[in-house]
Amino acid sequence: MTDLIHSTDPARQIDRLRQIMRRLRDPETGCPWDIEQDFASVAPYTIEEAYEVADAIERQAWDELEGELGDLLLQTVYHAAMGEEAGLFDFDSVARAISDKMVARHPHVFGAESRDKSAEQQTADWERVKAAERAAKAQGRTLDGVAVGLPALLRALKLQKRAARVGFDWPDVGQVTAKIAEEAAELAEARDRLGPDEIEEELGDLLFVVANLARHLGVDPEAALRRANHKFTRRFEAVEDALAARGKSPQDSDLAEMDALWDLVKQAEKRG
Repeated sequence: MTDLIHSTDPARQIDRLRQIMRRLRDPETGCPWDIEQDFASVAPYTIEEAYEVADAIERQAWDELEGELGDLLLQTVYHAAMGEEAGLFDFDSVARAISDKMVARHPHVFGAESRDKSAEQQTADWERVKAAERAAKAQGRTLDGVAVGLPALLRALKLQKRAARVGFDWPDVGQVTAKIAEEAAELAEARDRLGPDEIEEELGDLLFVVANLARHLGVDPEAALRRANHKFTRRFEAVEDALAARGKSPQDSDLAEMDALWDLVKQAEKRG
């Protein structure tokens, strides 16, 4: 066991990681914190690690990506270890299940179907296979299987795609933008006349339609918002730098000064 835990053999690193997790979870000799964890308590870390992988890719931080992928792999090993302890599944069955799924979903690679298909045809085939898998799980309703735990914006997009496949969709972008204007007006009315719950509901409706607009435009709303976040961060830090050159911080400034600097930063970006 000790030799495996300290092994440097490249072919044995998955086994090594699994053994490390077993040691951490050992009720008598393991780590108290790791022993106390369960699926629910580990799940937030799993989500966080997935986002850190996405962040490294977004920043093209290739020197960090290996470590982030390792952190994410640890989450799979962690859940698999807990599944094995409960007699539900183990790492081998998890790997087998995803391997079986990928083979089944790619008959044009692993089966007799032709590879001579467009991306649209392959997407349609993928959705057909997934629909059959949902039917086998008795998930017969249109929106069944869209994970509740997804980020809200991504889940909105997936729900809308499912509904669109059965014809529940606006036929053109113009109707979507009209609906955005309608929802914005309802939000403004709620702000002036209604309480916090109603305001939250109307804001949710507006965000839901904005996600639908992204779908109609062929834009990933999560990617678009990440890009907007990055742009805001870059520009605000430039404003901070400009203030520092004046011997000031944002706390020493006011909105008028910072807004003027913001405009200068935007202009400099456009010229650059």
